[in-house]
Amino acid sequence: MDRLRFGPAGVPLSAPKRDIITGIIHTGALGLDAMELEFVYGVRLKKKIAEKAKRIANEKDIVLTAHAPYYINLNAREQSKIDRSIRMLLDSARILHVAGGWSVVFHPGWYMGKPKEETYRRIKGIIENVVKALGDEGIRIWIRPETMEMEKKFGTVDEVIRLSQDIEMVLPCIDFAHIRYRYHNRSPSFFRSILEKIENKLGKEAIENMHIHISGIRLDPKGSHLNLGQSDIPWQEILQLLKEFGVKGVVISESPNIEDDAIMLKKYWERL
Repeated sequence: MDRLRFGPAGVPLSAPKRDIITGIIHTGALGLDAMELEFVYGVRLKKKIAEKAKRIANEKDIVLTAHAPYYINLNAREQSKIDRSIRMLLDSARILHVAGGWSVVFHPGWYMGKPKEETYRRIKGIIENVVKALGDEGIRIWIRPETMEMEKKFGTVDEVIRLSQDIEMVLPCIDFAHIRYRYHNRSPSFFRSILEKIENKLGKEAIENMHIHISGIRLDPKGSHLNLGQSDIPWQEILQLLKEFGVKGVVISESPNIEDDAIMLKKYWERL
């Protein structure tokens, strides 16, 4: 990636209409340079609209990413649910490719009471097949297993880094709110250790192609998202660390006020 870019998770709330094309145009008008397409409840973007999104995003210098549906569980007990999960991930990547997108994020799954190593091997094998299927279709975009907030969900920092070591075209999506929640740690030194681990194990390519989610998070059983100003996420220190490590890629705001926090982050970054 050419630089670190910032954008909202979905069409900005202040956009005059809720469609993706308006969202891309409005994102650019806000001074932002990335936008995540939210397929979280299903992949419904039509090819014709995706092709137009690619053209408009290129004109406005907006990098597009996507969030695959929440329903994905590559470790489900039922094979039918695994098959459906694979289809949703493939469909997300395919339509993002048509839209000229860069990176697709997904929640890998749940442990479902199974040993962690068994879960890892199962999820790894499925992602390998997904990457191969996409490659056979000429699609090369980053596939991003996300760091997850709940201990019953697959997606520790080490697990997503290991997947990235083991599978071509896979890199982590680092969600700082999820990490803060899962590890009960908000110290800058802890976040530094994560960036060091990424750099040491995945190299400069990973540091210069990071896909990051950031928001506040409520420390309750649901782990609801908060605006950064309402939370204890040390976002200024996180940005300082990203600058120190020479991070490039995309930072997506998942705060309830998606574009406001994205603008705040970008303005602070530009002052560093």
